[in-house]
Amino acid sequence: MEVSALKPPVAARKSVGKTGVLIVNLGTPDSPSVPDVRKYLREFLMDGRVIDIPATPRFALVNGIIAPFRAPKSAKIYRELWQETGSPLKYYGHIVEHDLQKALGEDYVVKLAMRYQSPSIDASLDAFQQMGLTDLVVVPFFPQYASASTGSVYQKVMTIVKDWQVIPAIRFVNRFLDHPGFIEGFAQIARKYMAAYDYDHFLFSYHGLPERQIRKGDVTKTVCQLGDCCGTLHAMNQHCYRAQCFETTRLLVRALNIPEGKYTTSFQSRLGNDPWIKPYTDDMIKTMPGKGINSVLAFSPAFVADCLETTIEVGVEYKELFEEAGGKHWQLVESLNDSPIWIETLVDLVTQA
Repeated sequence: MEVSALKPPVAARKSVGKTGVLIVNLGTPDSPSVPDVRKYLREFLMDGRVIDIPATPRFALVNGIIAPFRAPKSAKIYRELWQETGSPLKYYGHIVEHDLQKALGEDYVVKLAMRYQSPSIDASLDAFQQMGLTDLVVVPFFPQYASASTGSVYQKVMTIVKDWQVIPAIRFVNRFLDHPGFIEGFAQIARKYMAAYDYDHFLFSYHGLPERQIRKGDVTKTVCQLGDCCGTLHAMNQHCYRAQCFETTRLLVRALNIPEGKYTTSFQSRLGNDPWIKPYTDDMIKTMPGKGINSVLAFSPAFVADCLETTIEVGVEYKELFEEAGGKHWQLVESLNDSPIWIETLVDLVTQA
């Protein structure tokens, strides 16, 4: 029998159902009110992949200390961030949901979800379950893999679908820091500012993680030194969040032709007293004017949509810190948000999954 005779006709191989596409970002409070912010913080910080300590002390820490005392301060900051359209992260999420659906076409169903708060992963997956999907593609909106972000999305999705009687083929996008569209998307925004101003320095600030989480990710217990081991991305450190961040910087530096010595990679958003991955962004900023750095173009390439950590922390708070130290000019490179190249990148990630 000829091999070709074993192949069914093309029409018989064509999928009879649709592909679900679940795009997932971290989340945002439903409003900048203190109760809504407290509710968000409790759900976020009670995740055992975010605060990776046993459940009982985590419950006491979050509900007895962090949420009650941090919520009023965070609510004030969220009020600065909030627009007439609401949270920028959710606003851009819905636009991307619409634009990605249009770009992918009728063979796909795209739904936005947030890991914490609404729209929830539970609700989106429940809707998918009723559709008789052929398969499901899950795209966490985190360029670099980390247990506390991408890993948490994986766990949440699998916890829900494990109880389904019929589970479709599921594919996860693990990371996309090296996707040409992701890199070029940030580069396009940066070139606009670089054409208008000659910056002394370029800062690449990423969301931080506790050092213990990075070490726990080294399953060999021999690679991670939280230092020069992040100088290249290779098979043994490819899932290390810190190493992925340094690789993201290298790719952006190459795309923008930034000379050696004119850029810094650092980490922001520390919480608690345990050591977090270094160098710390706020410490780096304080020293820059004293080194003759009077103008900085700042990137936050751990985020694909503008949020509190980009617009407020990097764009406002770090600008003030820089100016207090004697700096003159600070500019934030906005996130990809709903840019056409971001939609094109997502189409490629979904179809290649």
